[in-house]
Formats: sequence, structure tokens, C-alpha cells
Amino acid sequence: MNIVQSLSIALPEILLLIGVSVVLLADVLINGPQIPRDEATHGALHSSGGGAAQADLSGVLAATRGYGADPTNDPAPKLRVQFLALAALVLPLLTVILQSGGGTQFAFSGMYVTDALADLLKIACIIAVGVTIVYAGGSAGSYATDRGMGRGEFYALALFSLLGEMVMVSASNLLVVYVGLELMTLSLYALVAMRRDHTQSTEAAVKYFVLGAIASGFLLYGMSMLYGGTGSLDIATIAKALASGSANRTVIVFGVVFVVAALAFKFGAVPFHMWVPDVYQGAPTAATLLIAGAPKLAAFGLAFRLLAEGLVAVQADWQQMLSILAIASLTLGNFLAIAQTNIKRVLAYSTIAQIGFVFLGFSVGGPGEGLAEAWGNSAF
Repeated sequence: MNIVQSLSIALPEILLLIGVSVVLLADVLINGPQIPRDEATHGALHSSGGGAAQADLSGVLAATRGYGADPTNDPAPKLRVQFLALAALVLPLLTVILQSGGGTQFAFSGMYVTDALADLLKIACIIAVGVTIVYAGGSAGSYATDRGMGRGEFYALALFSLLGEMVMVSASNLLVVYVGLELMTLSLYALVAMRRDHTQSTEAAVKYFVLGAIASGFLLYGMSMLYGGTGSLDIATIAKALASGSANRTVIVFGVVFVVAALAFKFGAVPFHMWVPDVYQGAPTAATLLIAGAPKLAAFGLAFRLLAEGLVAVQADWQQMLSILAIASLTLGNFLAIAQTNIKRVLAYSTIAQIGFVFLGFSVGGPGEGLAEAWGNSAF
């Protein structure tokens, strides 16, 4: 397959990347440059001359709002950026819909795949991110504007996370999986820390970043073992090597342990759930909505690519682990949700419990024993 055909298959992601670039440029042109908080505060506190007191007060107030000196705080430019962010979702969505039904197609030497699963998850992710952008809003009185988050970087980071999710669900190579995963998670780290003067937000962002880095290390270590045991980074080739018995099973099983641990963290399953309640509570509500939606769909796509497609020959090993994680998540998530007094933490533990149902679908069935039905049910 030539490069033109590969680019046509990856057209939704290319259009989304162009849309993100347009949003970033439009934000600079419409809203103007952002005055860093420390510079605004310094200028306000040390200015002198006629009318200095009024200038000092407005500068300090703008700085403490966390988004720079904006003397008018006019919501109209922010609303226009929000509309651009929503418009950036339209073409990728239409392209995915038009490409759906075309069967399984590979691009970039088999490193990228589009099929019915990828199309379904991409459409769901785009809709989920669109709902988040509408909720955040750019108008006066909206959530993002009232908290100094109505500028273009919020929408750009949300779209970048969506781009990573779309890459994840179409990845057919371990390197592409990791690139998409990091693009998504790094954007989410920044979104959690958007409210720089909010103690809970910064604490949640640091916790999310540190634990996320550990989970990424687990995933990389597991991928390196899969590569060492099969000699390939291609998911289809790994599956063939396992089916033929030519792979080193001991190394593969150790790799599966690390991969399942990393997936459990990305889902927020027990005992890798410790970040979920704190991040849900500390993050801005718009960022919480984003984290609770599309990334979970992308994580399901990642789990399906790695486990159901690449490691199906050793499913007896990873199904046992998922069964334990499912039971623990269902039990702990539901019981701890009862004791919570914060609605965000209640929803966080409810999410943990729901992940248990997802893992139950993965942990049952076998070849010719309702495997497709069980995994399909876990998706819904």
C-alpha cells in the first residue's frame, strides 16, 4: 500500500490535527497573547504614576484569576474559540462515518488499522469530547469562563487527547500504541492542572502524573518482554508467533503481567485505582468529564487490541488476572462509594465498580465458547 492510500485511511486523524492547529492559531489571533501570572502580578504591584492604584488593582485581580490580564473579560472571543473547537470535530466525525463499513484496512506497513471496532470507538470518543467542550462553554457564566479556563489551550488539549485516543484504537503496532497513549495522557495531565492556583487541582495533577508515569513504565516493560519473546512489535505477528508455539512462553507470561497491570491502571481498576477518586475530585469538572468518558473507551480499544487480538493464545493467563481485578473492583468500588460525601468521589468509585463489569466480559469465554459475545457485552 502506497503512502497516499495510507494517508487516506488515517484521514480522520489528519483532519483533527489540522483542526487543533487552527484552534491554537485562532486563540492567539482572537484572544491575543496571554500575560503570565507572575508578570501580571509583578507589574501590578510595582507600577507607578498617574492612575497607578486602579491599574494595580485590575492587574492583581486578573493575575489571581489565573489566566492573565484581561481587563474586559469579554466572553465573545472565548465563545468563538469554542465554536472552532466544535467545528474541528465535524470533519473527522463525517470522515469516520463515511469510511465505516469498508472492512478491515491496514496502513503504514501494517502499523495502523481501521475496522468496525475502530470506527465505533472513534465515533463514540468524538461525541464524548464534543459533549465536554459544550459543557465547558465559552459564554459568560459558563464553567470554563468563570474559572479562567475558557481560553484556547483547554480546547486544544481536549482535542489532542482525542487525537491520542483515535490513534490508540487504530494501533496495530506496539510503538503506535504507546505514541497514542502518551499523547492522550500528557494532554490529560495538563487539563487536570489547568487551575494553577487551585491546590486540589495541582495536587491531583501531580498524583496523576507520577502514577501515570509508573503505569507507562509497566506497559513499556511488558511490551519489551513481548518483543523479546516473539521478535516483533506488530500485534498480528505476535499473535501468529504465540499460535505457532515459536515464542518463549515464560517471557510472554511475564510480559502479560506487566501489560495487564498497566491496563488496570488506565482503566482505574482495583488495586490500581488510588488515583481515580483524588483526580476526579481535584480536577476541574470539565476535565473530570473528559477523563471519565473518551479515555475509558480508548482504554477498552487498547485492551482489545493487545489482549483479544495479540495475546489471545495466552488468554488463560490474563483471564485469571482480569477475574481477580473484576471481583476486587466490583466489591471495593461499590462499598467505598457508600461512604463518600463528595459527588465526584461517588462517581469515581462508581466508575471503578463499572470497570469490574468490563473486566468480567474479558475474563469469561474461550474459542468457540461465546468469546465474541462476552467481549462484545463488555464493550457496551
